[in-house]
Order: sequence, then C-alpha cells, then structure tokens
Amino acid sequence: MRRVVSLYLPTWPTDRQRRRLGKDAPPAEAPVVLIGRSGSRRLVLAANDAAKGLGIYPGAAAASAQAMAADLIIQDADLVGDRDGLEKLALWALKSFSPIVAADPPDGLVIDATGAAHLKGGEAAYLKDLVHRLAEVGVAGRAAVSGSWGSAHALARYIANPTLVVDSADSGRAIAGLPVRALRLPGEMIDGLSKLGFEVVGELEASARAPLVHRFGPELMRRLDQAYGRAGEPIEPVEAPELVQVRRAFAPEPISAPETLARYTVKLVQALCTALEERDLGVRVADLRFHRVDNRIEAVRVATAKPVRDLKRLSRLLCDKIETVDPGFGIEQMVLAAVATEPLVWKPQANDLTTPAPPDVSDLIDTLANRLGQSGRLYRLDPGDSFVPERSVQRVAPTAMATELAWPENWPRPTRLLARPEPVTAMALLPDQPPTAFTWRGQRRRVVRADGPERIHGEWWRRPGELWAARDYFQLETETGERFWVFRRGDGEWGPSGDLSWWMHGLFG
Repeated sequence: MRRVVSLYLPTWPTDRQRRRLGKDAPPAEAPVVLIGRSGSRRLVLAANDAAKGLGIYPGAAAASAQAMAADLIIQDADLVGDRDGLEKLALWALKSFSPIVAADPPDGLVIDATGAAHLKGGEAAYLKDLVHRLAEVGVAGRAAVSGSWGSAHALARYIANPTLVVDSADSGRAIAGLPVRALRLPGEMIDGLSKLGFEVVGELEASARAPLVHRFGPELMRRLDQAYGRAGEPIEPVEAPELVQVRRAFAPEPISAPETLARYTVKLVQALCTALEERDLGVRVADLRFHRVDNRIEAVRVATAKPVRDLKRLSRLLCDKIETVDPGFGIEQMVLAAVATEPLVWKPQANDLTTPAPPDVSDLIDTLANRLGQSGRLYRLDPGDSFVPERSVQRVAPTAMATELAWPENWPRPTRLLARPEPVTAMALLPDQPPTAFTWRGQRRRVVRADGPERIHGEWWRRPGELWAARDYFQLETETGERFWVFRRGDGEWGPSGDLSWWMHGLFG
C-alpha cells in the first residue's frame, strides 16, 4: 500500500535567508519579513514566527507591516533562491530518506515512503528523524504520512504538530473536517465555494458532483479525488545531475514478471559497475526505480557498509527486494542510480604471509541491514570510557573503527548485563562479606560459592552527585549452579557511600 509523506516548511523563506546570512543574520527573536513587488505595491511575501506573533502575515502591505512593529526587520524576498533551495533540500532527502522525493513548491517536499519507513524504525520514527534533522540546521518543519499526496499535504499543514501518522484507511476521515483550501485549489475557486456555503472538505465529499463540476470545472473533483486516494498523482523524483545512473526502457513491450525484473536488474548492475569503475568509485547507497505504465514509480533502496562495486553482491541485495515491487500493468523503464558513492581503493588484507587476514563481514552486514533496516538494530558492542558497568559498554556501527579502550581484565564480567539493576533482598555481614542467600524476582536462592568484593567508585569528575558513591560487586554461585553478579550500594562502613541496598546486575553463562 502506498505511503506518502508531505513535509511542510512554514517559514522556509526566512529560515533559508537566516542560514544564508550566517553570523550576519538578525537575532532569532527579532521579527523579520521578506518583501516583494506585486505591480506597484510592496507586499510581505514571507514572515518568521516572531513577525506572525505581532499579527504580520504574508499578503500584508509593507507599509502597514512596518507601522505595526517599529523594530521590524525588512529584507528582500528571493523567490528563485527559495525554489532552488527546495530542490537542494529534495536532493538531501533523496540521499537520506527515500528514492522518490520531489519539491512541492513553495514550501515543502513530497516523499514516497512506501517500503522506506522501516529503515528508520517505523513511520513515526521516520517523520521524527526528518523533522529533527531539519531543526538541527535551523529549518522548521511539520510532516505527515498518509495514503495519498493530497491527504498528506493537507494533514501536514493543518494538523501535524510536528508529525502525524494516519493509516491509509483513515485518510478520508482525517481530512473531512479541514477547510476546503487544504485541497490545493485556486484562490478564486475557494472564494466561490465559500459563497455557496462550502467550508470543509467533508461537505464537498457529501455533495453531488455534477453541479460542482459544471460550475467549477474538473479541477475541483480531481483535487478531491487525489486527496481521498481515488485518483493517482505521480511523484516525479528529483535527479541530481552528478549521480551515476543507468537506465533501460522496455517500450512498447512493458515487463512485469519477477524473474524478468530480476534478469534486467542484474544487467543494470553490470552497467552501473562499469560506470563506477571508470570513475574509481564504489557505491554506498543505490536506488532502483521501476517506472510503471500508469506513471507511478516503485522503488527499492539498498545500502552497503563500505564502498562496493561487486556485481554479484549488489545484484543479490537488489533482487532480494524485487518481491516488494508492484509492477501494476507493466514496467516501461528501470533506472538504477548510485545515490551515494565513495572512492574505492584496494587495500591489502594482511601485512605479510604470516599474518592472518581479518574476516570481512561487510557482506553479512549488508544483508542483515537491508532486511532489518538502518535504524540502529544492527550494531557492535565496544568498551566505553567508564568503569561503571552500565556505562562501560557502547553501541557503535558494525564497521566502525575499533577504539583504543579495552575490556576489563582483572575481574570477569557477566555474559548478560541487565539494562537496569533490579532490587534484591539479601543478608550479609558488613563490611565486605557476600550474601549467604538472596531473593530475586520472588525466588529465594542459597549461595554456595562467592567471589568479591570488587569495589567500583562513582565518577565524581563527571557527576558531582557520585562524589562519595561506591558499589561492592560479588560473583555468586547458587546450589543449582547458576551464577549471578550482584552489588551492594555503599562500602559497608561510611553512610554517604550508599544505602547498603542489594541489586542484581548481571548473569554469567
């Protein structure tokens, strides 16, 4: 089922202007408007949030706006720059979020997220990441995902705060209460509908179509049908001129069989590898787009852990995803693009004949990552810069460079470290004797062997509250052969070091 994301940038012109000016930009809290000409009149074409808070909105006369705020900052609008900036933003989203992205002027993007959201951990996380990454660079955004471009466009502008996920089956109900202007209609058509008493989308949906078409033309019903998902609205993806890509057209005989799609996928990969070899490049992200005869585009994306130019490897990754492609009535063109590339330099696997080559697990990583997604499900554990157990482990990318830190060697560590220490009821002699028995998760266990204590002090140089904190860790073996890692808060002698409570922190294999 198709899923479309609409990204709305409510203050795009002023945000872009602020980024362009850099250090010379006015303070963030200052009211700013961008002015342009309409005939002989000077009008406000864009306003930031501070200006809108003073009641100054696009369409107001420049003189009136200046009279409303003495400290108003007036700058010239740059419509061409805004449009070019949207195209650049679309290229960024193309590389980071989906193979199908297009600018949606004057203030947004449209993204076909079908089959792409799981790579970010689901649609909610997908939208959150999109909006958050824009906010980090000073661009305000709101995003909604729905079953059609029209409904997502309306929801992003009128409901999303800052994100909204709506099931395709609920799209119609979600937009029914929105104003008719949410349908992307011309201003004169909106005025005409208002005169007839039509204020919200649901009223149009419930009305007879023929009289409305007779009065306003087919555009009204086309937009209504697009919003409700009854009419298609193809997204023509942005293409960067510098992208390395190859294509194959099948007109006048479209193809649709999975095995045929797979066969031509291999041929496209072969052509792409040849083009990459001429440039000494390897691919990191590749998009395979399928252009259907009904103007709809299906796409799959694969990513690699390191630059590759291997025909067999890339073909397998792409062909594994062909089953997700809906060919409809046929595919008339296939396009394979290397969205992200890096120089591919050969490196020796070993220094000499006596040094064993390290295993190359990047192929395995690619296979797992493209099935599980790139949202942090695949990672490697490395030592952290801390002696406190829960801080001594860090997640890193599977192919990240090894750190200079080492795992503790003086004391063994449990096979499984609990995410959070769990309370234990135990009795032990102070100051440094292990428990003779303890109760954990409602079950009492008798200790037959113990080792410890291993004292770990708080990191007072990082957290002032841990100035006097201490933990005493013990390895305990029960009469059933189970081995546990427990600790007592405090050193058993000085009160400020801890409350003497016992906690379970890990299990040995």
